Amino acid sequence: MSVDFQSWASNCQARIEAFLDSRLPANDCVPMRLHKAMRYSVLGGGKRVRPLLSFAAGELAFVDIERVTVVAAAVELIHAYSLVHDDLPCMDDDILRRGKPTCHIEFDEATALLTGDSLQTLAFELLAEKRLADTPETQLEMIAQLAQASGSRGMAGGQAFDLDSVGKTLSLPELEFMHVHKTGALIRAATMLGARCSSRLDVDQLDKLDHFAKCVGLAFQVVDDLLDIEATTATLGKTAGKDAENNKPTYVSILGISQARELAEKLQHDAYQALDGFGDDALRLRQVTDFIIKRKF
Repeated sequence: MSVDFQSWASNCQARIEAFLDSRLPANDCVPMRLHKAMRYSVLGGGKRVRPLLSFAAGELAFVDIERVTVVAAAVELIHAYSLVHDDLPCMDDDILRRGKPTCHIEFDEATALLTGDSLQTLAFELLAEKRLADTPETQLEMIAQLAQASGSRGMAGGQAFDLDSVGKTLSLPELEFMHVHKTGALIRAATMLGARCSSRLDVDQLDKLDHFAKCVGLAFQVVDDLLDIEATTATLGKTAGKDAENNKPTYVSILGISQARELAEKLQHDAYQALDGFGDDALRLRQVTDFIIKRKF
């Protein structure tokens, strides 16, 4: 564990980039326009926070890195699909993502829709084609967990709640419910899938890890809301101030900047507490938490 966090994170990001590059269909593979759009939407950008959480949880559970790479890639494909669809005119209607035109702007709406569909199905193809857990039963549970985290009881359901809340005033519990699903579900899945590639952790340890991931998922969203107000479009790589422009309820609109920042710090503390008892094995998870809280993009 002597490698510093930045070097470790860069190595993980390079590993996931190379794997995704190898598994996404080539630009010259028919249908070429769709495959170009898939590669455009996934490669060459993003913080790769979810893969970092998978790799960090994998280190905690002493998982074979080849297994973790596959589950991390699957989660990142789900995340990329969600961004492509979120940016569509019928959703958040944005023109910039990761510092370049969104998929439907660079290609067209129909291609963007099919790109998201194809990235989602590729994610489950990856999870199904090789042994990724110590037992087939665990691997099936992992596939089901990612499906639930992605669907109406997870990310998609949270997005539906988000669209319905535009122009409305939500209570803090209602906002938390929305983001536990919209943002938090996939972050929790990324963490838990990374750890479940081995059978090292017992049920109690997995519960603690899940609580950690829930805190991190909410903290990620609080920081996102702060950055939407405080950062520039150039820094974020997406349109700054979009939530306020669209009259969306956020942690900043409900709590204000100061209290929102305090909430992020409290969630960081709660995440640390959930890792008590794991010792140095959880170092990378703590470091990824710090990265999420302190990030400027």
